[in-house]
Amino acid sequence: MSGEGKVVCVTGASGYIASWLVKLLLARGYTVHATVRSLDDPKKIEHLLALDGAKERLSLFEANLTAEGSFDSAIDGCVCVFHTASPVMFSVDDPKTKLLDPALKGTLNVLKSAAKVKSLKRVVLTSSIATVMYGVKLPESGGVVDETWFSDRVVCEEIEWWYNVSKITAEDAAVRFSKENGLDLVVINPGYVIGPLLQPTLNFTSEGFMSFIETGKDVFPDDINILVDVRDTATAHILAFEKPEANGRYCVVGDVVRASKIMMILDNLYPDRGYSLRYNKDKCVEALPYNVSKAKAESLGLEFTPLEVSLKDTIESLKEKKFMNL
Repeated sequence: MSGEGKVVCVTGASGYIASWLVKLLLARGYTVHATVRSLDDPKKIEHLLALDGAKERLSLFEANLTAEGSFDSAIDGCVCVFHTASPVMFSVDDPKTKLLDPALKGTLNVLKSAAKVKSLKRVVLTSSIATVMYGVKLPESGGVVDETWFSDRVVCEEIEWWYNVSKITAEDAAVRFSKENGLDLVVINPGYVIGPLLQPTLNFTSEGFMSFIETGKDVFPDDINILVDVRDTATAHILAFEKPEANGRYCVVGDVVRASKIMMILDNLYPDRGYSLRYNKDKCVEALPYNVSKAKAESLGLEFTPLEVSLKDTIESLKEKKFMNL
């Protein structure tokens, strides 16, 4: 197994992407140091402790994003840090306290701890497509967005897209700190993440997607959804560490689809639910205004899960965990 004998750290390990990352790392033979906000919360740790290989190769650490030095013990002796911990919310009454400070301070605190560790080979940062293509003029129909695109922070601030601002700020700070301190940083920029849940609680993105499925309410404006499977996202993180040539940013987006296309797929999967009533087939022929390049992510060896599989696995997982009835 590729990870045998290697120790890595995953921050925010109880989260949606991070739980899958821990699972896949253990499956590859890695020893994992996983940080959570509280070791006393069974909802944060029980699903991690139940993973195959956890008994032998998983250690849990309590860490606070805003406390400098909090990650020292978890990162000590590691060859890689996967920094996934950052708040996810699109509507917030106090963006500085709840989003901006934890995202920025947390990233810098993790990197400061990482910079002390001589064994460390690389840091893989979970960023977002939010740092790539918002507040900028998107390409004409048939155009392609790729890793050379950067969201406009000023525009995002003006229209109060605070989640985007938090990710832009954190990614910028991480790149700057890593250059100044000699850290090898690779950044993963996933789209809107769907797929099965490992954790017992309903995460923000799955809740949003469930609302869209149940009510037809769209997740993003213009009926366009920039989607990626959670398992592909976790795998991209691992490949970003394992491939020595990995560098810079990686857009990780499986599909850019209109809501109507999703409803058509759901109609085929669950024909008795009446999804066909939610879209006008005449509108489904309209070309998508842009796409997001898969080329750099695929150069790592990443293979994307078909959208139909992701959608079905998302719904079946939500059903299994009693979050939705279908």
